[in-house]
Amino acid sequence: MALSIHLRPATAAHVRGRRARTDAAIRLGAGSLLWLSLLLVAYWWVAARGIQDLGGWESGLLSTGRLSGLVASDLLLVQVLLMARLPLLERAFGQDRLAHVHRLVGFTSFTLMVAHVVLIVWGYAGGSLPGVPAETWRMTWNDPGMLIAVAGTLCLGMVVVTSIKAARARLRYESWHLLHLYAYLGVGLALPHQLWTGTELVGSTGRSVFWWSAWAVAAAAVLVFRLGLPLWRNLRHRVHVTSVVAEGDGVVSVHLGGRNLHRLHAEAGQFFVWRFLTGEGRTRGNPYSLSAAPTHDSLRITVKDLGDQSGRLKELPVGTRVLFEGPFGRLGDRARTRDKIALIGAGVGITPLRALAEGMAYEPGEAVMLHRYRDRPLMQLELERLSAERGLGLLWLPGARRSDDSWLGGHVGRADDLTALTSWVPDITQRDVYVCGPTVWAGQVVATLRAAGLAPDQIHLESFSW
Repeated sequence: MALSIHLRPATAAHVRGRRARTDAAIRLGAGSLLWLSLLLVAYWWVAARGIQDLGGWESGLLSTGRLSGLVASDLLLVQVLLMARLPLLERAFGQDRLAHVHRLVGFTSFTLMVAHVVLIVWGYAGGSLPGVPAETWRMTWNDPGMLIAVAGTLCLGMVVVTSIKAARARLRYESWHLLHLYAYLGVGLALPHQLWTGTELVGSTGRSVFWWSAWAVAAAAVLVFRLGLPLWRNLRHRVHVTSVVAEGDGVVSVHLGGRNLHRLHAEAGQFFVWRFLTGEGRTRGNPYSLSAAPTHDSLRITVKDLGDQSGRLKELPVGTRVLFEGPFGRLGDRARTRDKIALIGAGVGITPLRALAEGMAYEPGEAVMLHRYRDRPLMQLELERLSAERGLGLLWLPGARRSDDSWLGGHVGRADDLTALTSWVPDITQRDVYVCGPTVWAGQVVATLRAAGLAPDQIHLESFSW
């Protein structure tokens, strides 16, 4: 039996309120620390005559280069913390919001780092563009730490290029994830250069304490949360495959067992990064959501064969050892703000919503699910059982998608998405809505929900962007 705890409405509202206040405080604290660190490095630049140096061409180039380098260094450390999967940040922000911040900080820090390199070299070349190539060669080979800094810049550049949407779409998730880990190497290679030649970083006791502490915290976060915690959890729980069940249409459910899995504190709607230790791809991790509420000794994921590593899961032998990272994500009860909920999913995206329908607390009539599919609904019998036992409302949305920008199928006729949705769920504005499906489709659903009048905190979806 799944570990779903159905609280009384007053108790559930109290728990939601407490969680919301805690998460809001963490988001405020994290944002405040970021801006305080940026203000501090800007203050040190001003204290080092950064503004006065703007009066001359050559000195202005160097001064602007120093400022961009300071801010880039600070944001690079923030980027490391964002990649470290800190549980506090994961719970407070959720994957979708963290991915957005991660992307924004990453591109900003890299742009500033490139600006730092260009401006500093240009300044040391006397402000003369023709002298830049020779000065670049001289600094690379003669200045302390510069050669490995160049290598670090190339590593970061590779990560940025492969993170552009057009390039990202051409890479398999596991390949992109492996390339993304070069960001750690890139940041690490930049450290000696900063300590040997960055006077703004180590020019006083206060600066040295700040930067050494920041580097130590970032390194500790990676070692503890990206390496130590996953290792400890895998040794402790010893997860393995107990069965593989075909669901039809290239979809399989992988049932997993282990020791004391309730101590993972996983919740319905969350996801893990999985590595199945058999055959090809055993070193490649892929993110899959739980498709059933977790129990004290079992987990389940449901995966569609998309032509990559997902296709081999149907052949997993029973007993296969599994390495995992997680649980991650906020697509669950933690993000909930209201008693009523609506679950809107398409195709295999219905699987985490099915877990939510099983694991979340609601009274009959308070939860409704809209399942968009082409030929036949996925997990139909399980959903119908939840409908009978829990009072889950079900609305099947079959058929091929319409040719316009609708997220619905042709069976709705000429009705627009907003009219159809508000007709089916008249009280949609009084519900939290959880959305899962293809990226473009999910974006269309969110646009309809916003047009219906839902506030941003009522709409919950997450992507596996990093």
